Amino acid sequence: MEPEQGVTAEPIDANPLRWLYSIFARFVARFWGVIIILGAWQAWVLISGYNAIVLPPPLSVLHQVATNLGLFAFAGLQTLAVAIIGTVIGMLLGSVAAILAWYSRLFSGLLTPLALIFTAVPAVALVPVIARLLGYDIRTVIAIVAVISFFPSFVFTGSGLRALPPGSADLFRVNGASTWMQLRYLALPAAVPHWMVALRLGAASAVLSAIIAEFAMGTSGLGSVFSEARDSFDMTRALGASLVATIISVIGFLLAISAERIVRDRWD
Repeated sequence: MEPEQGVTAEPIDANPLRWLYSIFARFVARFWGVIIILGAWQAWVLISGYNAIVLPPPLSVLHQVATNLGLFAFAGLQTLAVAIIGTVIGMLLGSVAAILAWYSRLFSGLLTPLALIFTAVPAVALVPVIARLLGYDIRTVIAIVAVISFFPSFVFTGSGLRALPPGSADLFRVNGASTWMQLRYLALPAAVPHWMVALRLGAASAVLSAIIAEFAMGTSGLGSVFSEARDSFDMTRALGASLVATIISVIGFLLAISAERIVRDRWD
């Protein structure tokens, strides 16, 4: 069907250069600080003449990732997988522990000090202990991530279980609601937004925890790539692994923020 006379059918964007420029402008507006840091880094390395073993320029790091994309993608997927599995396990265990602590003062007195102790111990110090128990393989990496994710889930879920609307607990008790009914219909719904905060915090540290465990054991993932690059004095590849890990962490963090915002909008 031909357009009527006097009506001009214009495409959505007749100039692809203008579309690319708008994308570039939005990117610069959002990440101008990172661009300045990378530009200063590149200029500093070129002016000072540092050897690549000491400090490679960022363009070399980007070239390393681009030319070895398969290696970094496979290692990144391995790290991402164990980070997700460990986070899910840690969040579930932390939530269950928080529910037990809410249900019983005895459990609260037992679990809270243990959670504080595990949080105070650095992840690097936990690796040899857990590796002795589970073995020097992927199970230890998952366990390290689970331990790191446990404490935020325990704390924020416990806080949410007690952040009830004023007078709601008394209303439930007056109407003869059991403890299970109070947990199911009152405490757990109140804890969901707080649980999402724990997920955001866990997503930010899960990849880093996985890389620390992989680096300490040299088994697989980006941590293993970083360890092998360090042993061969290949700082360009080591920083490439760090770059991929940073990208994965940022994406996970942004997804967690989006999920938290959706949940909060629904609960409010």
